[in-house]
Amino acid sequence: MTDATTLLATMTDRARGAARTLATLPTAVKARGLLAAAQALRDAAPAILEANASDMAKATAAGLSGAMLDRLKLDTARVASMADGVAAVAALADPVGAVIDESVRPNGLRLRRVRVPIGVIGIIYESRPNVTADAAALAVMAGNAVILRGGSEAIESNRAIQTALVAGLVAEGIPADAAQLVPTTDRAAVGAMLTADGSSGAAAIDLIVPRGGKGLVARVQAEARVPVLAHLDGINHIYVDGSADPAMAKAIVVDAKMRRTGVCGAMETLLIDRAYPDPAGLVAALSAAGCEVRGGPGLRALVPGLTPTTDADWDTEYLDAIASAGLVDGIDGALRFIAAHSSHHTDAIVTADEAVATRFLAEVDSAIVLWNASTQFADGGEFGLGAEIGIATGRLHARGPVALEGLTTYKWVGYGSGQVRG
Repeated sequence: MTDATTLLATMTDRARGAARTLATLPTAVKARGLLAAAQALRDAAPAILEANASDMAKATAAGLSGAMLDRLKLDTARVASMADGVAAVAALADPVGAVIDESVRPNGLRLRRVRVPIGVIGIIYESRPNVTADAAALAVMAGNAVILRGGSEAIESNRAIQTALVAGLVAEGIPADAAQLVPTTDRAAVGAMLTADGSSGAAAIDLIVPRGGKGLVARVQAEARVPVLAHLDGINHIYVDGSADPAMAKAIVVDAKMRRTGVCGAMETLLIDRAYPDPAGLVAALSAAGCEVRGGPGLRALVPGLTPTTDADWDTEYLDAIASAGLVDGIDGALRFIAAHSSHHTDAIVTADEAVATRFLAEVDSAIVLWNASTQFADGGEFGLGAEIGIATGRLHARGPVALEGLTTYKWVGYGSGQVRG
């Protein structure tokens, strides 16, 4: 065994033990633990900010992009928001034990489908240290143990956050091994997590959730022998229909691109109906907000001076103040374009025509579809789910913002009175 494999085997064994305890903890105990963890984060804010300043200095010297630095940076408000997010999870309905449905068979056997924890969840993530708190809070409330492997650029921030969070959990009787942080930045640890399927004799990781760039997610999906819940890209479109209110369209488009350019819910492609009366106004609004707009041929004919798009632009997640924009032939053209280029994350329409909106919402095959709203709402907190563990764009188990319910599975429970099949 390599050192990384040995380390992960020990961590998964400990996590499995914690998961067995967590699976049967009453809701009130988990909630008290999370409230104590939230307060511990607030109390540790100076230490967390000092650790983050160290990470930021190293990341800046290493030449990380502005978007990556924005994801990494913590300040007083962001630490407070992180703590509030943990506390908010404590107030959410506990999914564990919830009865999904129930039936009685003709022979009198009563069957229930009941929500249960998944078990041990591995989170592999980059830059965002808030994931340490969000993921731990959601996992614990859903009765799971979590193994956290953050990026090397955030190692000091993650350590400070996890130390405070675990201190709060332990104070209320929750096992310390419920939320473990991989202590090494060795990339071999990622490989050990991806292959922790139990075949080596150590406890298995039941689910891997990657949160990070395309390279990380592609590696996870290619190498994992453990089930994966992920999205690869956030190539999100906004289609502005010919009937759209211009003021609304400008506000939505600018917010979707520029509120935070480095988040996976940011708009990357703007599609404008040829019948829309003011495409130049949309481009001007984006440009005025500091966005570089790259235009397709039809749009450049209307708005001279735009940088031409390449074929690659339509399939690029910029995560920066850059957007591709082009003209399409109505809703049919928009649907064809999105079907060809969408990453199935979040796509939106701006229109005053309910029939057109209904078609868009029904026919766009993405985890999140929106009518007259910014794609930046692709967030578990905005959906009322509390902190999210990620956005899933696959079709199995969970889709869209993954929060408490997405971190459970179910089992069948049967109540008989002596029934036999004979």
